[in-house]
Amino acid sequence: MTIIEKIIACHSGKEKVSPGDIADMEIDVRIARDFGGSNVVKNIKSFSLNVADPKKTFFTFDTNPTGSDQKYAANQQYCRQFARDQEIKVYDINSGIGTHLAIDKGLAVPGSTLVSTDSHANIVGAIGALGQGMGDRDIAAAWTQGSVWFKVPSTVKINIVGNRPANIMAKDIVLNLLHRFGANSLLGNAVELYGNIVDDLTIDERITISSMATEMGAIAILIPPSGEVLDYCKARYSGEFTPVYADEDANYSDEFTLDAGEFFVAVSMPGKPHDVVPLEKVKRKKIDSSFVGSCTDGRMEDLRIVAEILKGRSVAPGVVLKIVPTTDDIWKRCLDEGLIKIFKDAGVLLGNAGCAGCAAGQIGQNGPGEVTVSTGNRNFPGKQGKGDVFLASPAVATASAIAGHITTPDDLPKLPSIFKPSSSKREEAQKPDEMKSIDKPVVLEGKVWLIKEDNIDTDMIYHNSHLAVTDINKMGQYTFGNLQGWEDYTNRTEKGDIIITGKNFGAGSSRQQAVDCFKALGNQCILAESFGAIYERNAINAGFPIMTYNDLKELELENRDKIRIDLKEGIVTNLKNGKQIKITLFSDVQMTIYLKGDLLRV
Repeated sequence: MTIIEKIIACHSGKEKVSPGDIADMEIDVRIARDFGGSNVVKNIKSFSLNVADPKKTFFTFDTNPTGSDQKYAANQQYCRQFARDQEIKVYDINSGIGTHLAIDKGLAVPGSTLVSTDSHANIVGAIGALGQGMGDRDIAAAWTQGSVWFKVPSTVKINIVGNRPANIMAKDIVLNLLHRFGANSLLGNAVELYGNIVDDLTIDERITISSMATEMGAIAILIPPSGEVLDYCKARYSGEFTPVYADEDANYSDEFTLDAGEFFVAVSMPGKPHDVVPLEKVKRKKIDSSFVGSCTDGRMEDLRIVAEILKGRSVAPGVVLKIVPTTDDIWKRCLDEGLIKIFKDAGVLLGNAGCAGCAAGQIGQNGPGEVTVSTGNRNFPGKQGKGDVFLASPAVATASAIAGHITTPDDLPKLPSIFKPSSSKREEAQKPDEMKSIDKPVVLEGKVWLIKEDNIDTDMIYHNSHLAVTDINKMGQYTFGNLQGWEDYTNRTEKGDIIITGKNFGAGSSRQQAVDCFKALGNQCILAESFGAIYERNAINAGFPIMTYNDLKELELENRDKIRIDLKEGIVTNLKNGKQIKITLFSDVQMTIYLKGDLLRV
């Protein structure tokens, strides 16, 4: 049998399995991340199930290791509460990437099985273990039953022969494999790697290569454990384990031999990890940022190489180099070895250990038009942001950040590439007669919403989770989304409505969206006893009418009454009963800005 066949047979109580067989496979390590973990818990609760073995069950919070996103933070806390009740170990947001922790903490060992909500759980193939990324129901089944059904795959054998060029990193090796096999020629197969080069791979290099099995469409890249790997795992595991090796007469569906001497320093073109080209094809392309990290290239050996290249140098002007170690232990070792100082002296943005931008986490995303060199395993459109992402080794990502363009460490320029203005001539400002004229009414009529609360802050009006929205037409949907009792305001309000509220409306932050969201809904005006100082300026400068009053009792207003507001005279009339009151007049400045529509309007 092959390696994967032996592991499956051992974990399903069978003497032998063959490709195509379905086996009920016992799972030694059962992981749910913050990404998907809450759904695993919900599945377990909805079917009234119990966790089969808490000692084999783990949470790993690696996709948002700062809790900076409210949805992630909510999911993480939901999982923590479940973990406390079930006595499940949580590797929290200060720990690092779950698959790496499984290896480094001795959870997974050669010959073991592991499942996770991480599609790169097959990283443990680096130590000769079987790891699989699975969906929420599969993980819930593993947690509650201890096993999952699994279809035995065929195995392809790849021999790498010849001498490894000095400038070829592990990332280059796996990118060359992607170049040769593409994204689907190995689809659904397990892969075993052999050759003198493979035997000499360090554990960090094995992790880099195994981490991209998913991008090749393979079930896993399994590397027979070397003596170094066995020693590493024995030092971290309290029990006994037996490494698994393929039989000499194992049956492979195919076998390939590749010459390492033909491997080139490689780069994946934006959008497709398998669209691999020699770096020379894109050399000197100007970049905006580089990223070193993810489960593919954030290990200690990677970061030592990065530090060696950065030492005594600086990141190019206008370029951002982001570094995220895979685990907190590696982060601390970087600190102990002085690497953190080298990083910071060079101008690096350093993040907490975790998945970073690959999983839309706290560091590593790029914006539209941004060109990034990344050590990640994926560069699908939108995966690491809206810009273009080239995949490369840590050496290339670092050298490119220093040069300001894609390059290698042995070809760093004396002076970095710098950004030039996109146009030598600034656009001329619009002249007054080119501006669209605005006819602003000084008498407003509309139905009222009576929101009888004081100190409604800007987070209640427009929550900070939506601050990245810059299109005013998309802001209205979030209005009052965090104000208790008014969360459905956007479904209730009508164009032309007027809001009447209490004291200190708009307290808090300086966010303009808390004004513009009302404009987006077509609300006409806000009356309040008083406004937050910044909010008042923001509303006036946006040409949005806000006015203050002392007492509205005389109007005898009820919700959805229709009123008239004379902005010039400062008179409010309840059109239902004809009663009027005086309110604070517009200042000359407010009226001037209101009539032209915006402070910036000429």
